[in-house]
Order: sequence, then structure tokens, then C-alpha cells
Amino acid sequence: MCRENPTWGAPRIHGELLKLGIDIGETSVSKYMVRSRKPPSQTWRTFLENHVQQLVSIDFFTVPTLRFQVLYVFLVLAHDRRRILHFNVTAHPTAEWTGQQLREAFPFDQGPRYLLRDRDAIFGLDFREQVRDLGIHEVLSTPRSPWQRAYVERVIGSIRRECLDHVIVFDAMSLRRILASYFAYYHRSRTHLSLGKDSPEPRPIQPPAMGPVVAVSQVSGLHHRYERRAA
Repeated sequence: MCRENPTWGAPRIHGELLKLGIDIGETSVSKYMVRSRKPPSQTWRTFLENHVQQLVSIDFFTVPTLRFQVLYVFLVLAHDRRRILHFNVTAHPTAEWTGQQLREAFPFDQGPRYLLRDRDAIFGLDFREQVRDLGIHEVLSTPRSPWQRAYVERVIGSIRRECLDHVIVFDAMSLRRILASYFAYYHRSRTHLSLGKDSPEPRPIQPPAMGPVVAVSQVSGLHHRYERRAA
């Protein structure tokens, strides 16, 4: 019964046994039940893996400026190749502004099937209505569970460690310029462990016969890309 009905607990199995005329205590049933190593239902990770081609994540993170102004960066991340589909910067995020960013990220009815987000108050009724108009189904993470949005959280961590922690942001315009430069490196050059050590935009393998290795400065010299070029 345990193997054939993995969602059944001891009370359910005990009830079936009683109906079969088997007089046994529920504690004994629980003791001898076969324990499944995997949960009977789809896990959160399984959901993310099954819908990776149809799923995007959105999130905000804050960046302080030289004059102690707080800027908000909005990201739209595609799970399949860890591509950043859209970003923008504002000092005053609103539901209307956020909805507009989503429309810019998915023009011409090219939206994904699922949109993963947290329960931040910025995603209010106006935002949810715009998501619904785009034909996108929202998937909300559990409160205080950033691990359920691991992809976008990891990207934000990379942006901070590899870029923003090493530069001075003057205003919104300079932040956009810095992020645009980093995202160009992120998409075309930076290798990702989760992508088989390839970049979101696949890089060809260059054999030694192509020539010596040269370093190409990127993100104002903060990072480099290495290529083989003919002498």
C-alpha cells in the first residue's frame, strides 16, 4: 500500500487495513511503513526545472549613490540561459512604472508563461492587472524564502560583487551606463557553471591553431575576455 499510494499516511493505510479485517494498531502501521526518499508531490526545484524555458524572475535591488540617494534597479531574468531581458533604474518605483517595464521587456505578446516574484508591496493590484493582461501567470515565492528565487538572487549578488562594489555611482544615468557595460560582459563573455561553463550568449571554443591569446578589457578594465587572434 505504501508503494502504490505514496501520498497516503499511516491513518489512511490503517483505515484500509481495518476494512480488510486486519486488526493492527496505527502506531505499528507507522513503524513499518516504507519511507520514500523523494517527496510524493512536485518539489519547488522540480517546478523550476520543468518550466525553465517558460519562466522568468523579476526583482528589485537598491544602490546608494555618492550623495546618499537610494536608487532602485529592476531586473527581468530569463531562467533558460540566465539572460537579463530588461533592466531599468528609478528613484521612485511605483506599480505603474514596474508594469511599464514589464511591457517593455515583452513587447508584441512575447511574454513567458510564468513570472516568479516575491510578495513585495510594490507589486500591487495595478501591476497584477497588467501581468494578467499580458497573459502571464504569476508564481509567488513563500515569504522570507529567497532561496525560492535563487536564480535572480544569485545574479544580483554577482552584480554587486563583480561590479557595483568596485565603482562609485553618481546618479541614475551613471548607474544605467555601468550596468549596461556589465551586462554586455555578463551576456557575451562571463562563463556560468550552471551553463556548462558557457556564457548566456554561447562562445565558440577557439583552438590553439587560431593564434596567441590576447586580453580584451571589459567593464572599464574591471574584467577581461580572453580570445585567440591571428598574429
